[in-house]
Amino acid sequence: MKNMKIKTFNETIDLGDGRIITLETGKLAKQAHGSVVVQMGKAMLLCTVVSNYDASNVDFLPLTVDYREKFAAAGRYPGGFFKREARPSDGEVLTMRLVDRVLRPLFPKDYHSEVQVMIQLMSHDEDVMPDALAGLAASAAIQLSDFPFECPISEARVARVDGKFIINPSRVQLEKSDIDMMVGASAESVMMVEGEMDECSEEEMAKAIKFAHESIKVQIEAQVRLAEAVGKKAVREYEKSDENEELSKKIHDATFNKSYEIAKKGTSKSERSLAFSTLKDEVKSLFSEEEMEENGKLIEKYFNKSQKEAVRELTLSEGLRLDGRKTTDIRPIWCEVNYLPSTHGSSIFTRGETQALATVTLGTSREANKIDMPSYEGEETFYLHYNFPPFCTGEARPLRGTSRREVGHGNLAQRGLKGMIPDDCPYTVRVVSEVLESNGSSSMATVCSGTMALMDAGVQIKRPVSGIAMGLISDGERYAVLSDILGDEDHLGDMDFKVTGTSEGITACQMDIKIKGLSYEILVKALKQARDGRLHILNKITETIEKPNPEVKAHAPKMVTSRIPNEFIGPFIGPGGKVIQELQKSTGCTIVINEDPETEEGIVEILGTNQEGIDLVLCKIDSLLFKPEKGNTYKVKVIKMLDFGAVVEYLDAPGNEVLLHVSEIAWERTNNVSDVLKLGDELEVKYFGVDPRTRKEKVSRKALLEKPEGFVERSPRPQNKDNRRRDNRERGNKNSK
Repeated sequence: MKNMKIKTFNETIDLGDGRIITLETGKLAKQAHGSVVVQMGKAMLLCTVVSNYDASNVDFLPLTVDYREKFAAAGRYPGGFFKREARPSDGEVLTMRLVDRVLRPLFPKDYHSEVQVMIQLMSHDEDVMPDALAGLAASAAIQLSDFPFECPISEARVARVDGKFIINPSRVQLEKSDIDMMVGASAESVMMVEGEMDECSEEEMAKAIKFAHESIKVQIEAQVRLAEAVGKKAVREYEKSDENEELSKKIHDATFNKSYEIAKKGTSKSERSLAFSTLKDEVKSLFSEEEMEENGKLIEKYFNKSQKEAVRELTLSEGLRLDGRKTTDIRPIWCEVNYLPSTHGSSIFTRGETQALATVTLGTSREANKIDMPSYEGEETFYLHYNFPPFCTGEARPLRGTSRREVGHGNLAQRGLKGMIPDDCPYTVRVVSEVLESNGSSSMATVCSGTMALMDAGVQIKRPVSGIAMGLISDGERYAVLSDILGDEDHLGDMDFKVTGTSEGITACQMDIKIKGLSYEILVKALKQARDGRLHILNKITETIEKPNPEVKAHAPKMVTSRIPNEFIGPFIGPGGKVIQELQKSTGCTIVINEDPETEEGIVEILGTNQEGIDLVLCKIDSLLFKPEKGNTYKVKVIKMLDFGAVVEYLDAPGNEVLLHVSEIAWERTNNVSDVLKLGDELEVKYFGVDPRTRKEKVSRKALLEKPEGFVERSPRPQNKDNRRRDNRERGNKNSK
C-alpha cells in the first residue's frame, strides 16, 4: 500500500525581533470546513470551524467560540478525581469572549446557521502566551472556509516594557510592563480593545492601540496569502432574510416622528418602555391579521429600526438623550458604606437605575484564588466576583451558574482595581459585587462600589478608582460622545467603551467599536470626555469616604506576619502539627506558614480578631527565636525547684528554660535551694554561654551580687578520672530523681 501524500500549505509572520508565527493547513482536521495550525515557538494551536448549511429557527447568529487548553500540551495531568479536562476555566472563558467579540459583527445579520469555532492549545511554550494567538487562528480558519464573512481580522497583545512597545510578549515580559492590552482589528479598523494599565494617559493608550494595529495588518496579509495558496472557496449560498422596502418606508413614516417625541421627553426606563410598547401596538393595528401573520417579524424589525434612527437623530441634532440628559451629563449618584454590619467591608453605589452592593472579605494566603491552567499556574491574592441576577433587570430567567458575561465583567472590574492594592498588603482580599439594579454599566458600578468597600474594610489602597461607560453615535459627518450610557444606548450606538482609572490615569479599559475607520482623534477625545466623567464620579465617592479607614473593623481579622528561619519551622509546627494546632486552639488565631525560597525563611501569617491571641502567637515565635547573648543580664522566673538548683524561664521568651545551678545562686554555700528561692520568684541572672566543662548553658545569680567581704572561694577539685566518674554518677542520680 502506497503512502498517502499530504499536501500542506504554510505562511509565516515575522514579528520583527526574531520571533516567527507559522500558519499551516492541509495536515489536520480536514473534514472541518476550515482548519489551521498556528505555531509560535513550541506553542501550537489547532483551530477548526464548522457551520451548518441549514439555518436555525432563530433570529440571531448562533455562534459558539470555544477555547480549551489541553493539560497534555504542557506535559501535565488534569486535577480532580477523573483526571480529564472538565468545564472551562475563567481564563479560557475570557479568551473565548475576546475572540467572539471580534468575529460576531462580521457575519451577515441575516446569517442564522449555527457556527462553531473551536480552538485548542495542543503544545505549550512557557515563553508564548497562547491567548494572543487565538483570534489569528480563528480568522485564518474562517478564511479557508466558505462562510459568508466580511473580512479577515486578527488579535494581538501589546505591552510596554521600559517605554518600548512589544507585540505578543512573554509572561516574564508582561510582568514588567505598565500596559497590557489585547487589540482586535481588521486591516481598516480597530474593533475591540481590552486591557489594564498602570495609570497611563489617554494619548499613551491610543499609541499602544496604533502599534498593535500595525502588527495586525501584517497578520491579516499572511491569512490572505494562505487562502489564495489553498484556493479561496466561493461563499456558500444561504437563505437570506426577506426585505420589503415599501413596508419599511410605511413604518418609518408612521413611527419616526412619534419615536422622536417619546425619546425627547426624557422619561424613566419603565415609562419609556411603556410608551414605545404602545406605539408598537398602534403600528400593528395598521395591518390586518393576515398581513401580521405574513410579515409580523419584518414589521417588528422595521419598527425597531425606525426607533433606533429616531433616538440617534435626537442625540446628533439636539444633543439630547433618552432620559433627558445632555451628552456629557452623569446620572444622579448616591453612595453608602458600612451598610452590612457583619462583613469586613461593604458599600452601595447607585447611579441612576444601576446599583451595585459590594462586600470585602479578608483572609490569609490559604484563601488565595488558585489558577491551574496548562499555560499558567499561580494564585491571586486579590480577586473580584461579579453576580448579575435576573431580578436586577426585572426579569425571571433560569439560574444556570456563572455566565461568561459575569466572568468577563468581573475580570474587567478586577483589572481596574488590582493595581491599587499595595504590594505589602498582608491579606488575601476577595470582593464580591451583587448587581441589584441594572440599566447601563453595572461593571463600572462594581468598580466604584468595590473601591468604597475596600476603603471601608481598611485596605490601604493607593488611590480610589472610578469607572464609567461611554458611547459614540456617528453618521459619518456628525458624531456625539455619550457619557454614562444607558442600557438602551449600549446597543444603538457605534461604539461602547468602559474606562476605569484614578485621578492620575487609566487602570483598565474595554472597547467594542462597531464603525469602520474611527479616527484616533475622535478616540482620544472620547477618552478625555470619559476622564471628566470619571473624575466627577470619583468626587462623589470621596465625598462618601475620603480615604481608607486606618484599621480593619473590630470584628474583622487582623493580619500580622513574622519571619522565622527555615530550621525553626519544624519545632514551631511540632510533631504531626501538634504545637501549631494547640496554639491555634488556645489563641483563636489562624496560623499559616509559607516558605520563602529566596531568603530561606518561613513567612508566618497570623490572622485573628483578638489582639491578645495574636500577641501570644508572636510571643511564641519570639520565644522560639530567642538566643541569649554572652555577658548580658536577663530577667527570669523560677518555674521548677530541684535539689541541685532551680529551672528558670526567661521573661522575655516564655518557654525558654535554663538551669540556675545551686552553686550560682549565692556566694555563700546554699544547702537547700528553697532557703533562697521559691516558685514564681523573679530575679536577674547573667548569661555566660555554654560551659565547656559541662557543655550546658550557664547562668549565674551570684555574679550580679556583691562578693561578701573576706569571702574565700573554694578551689575547684582537680578533674582526675575518679572525680569525673563520681561527678557523672552524681549527675545521673540527680537526673533520675
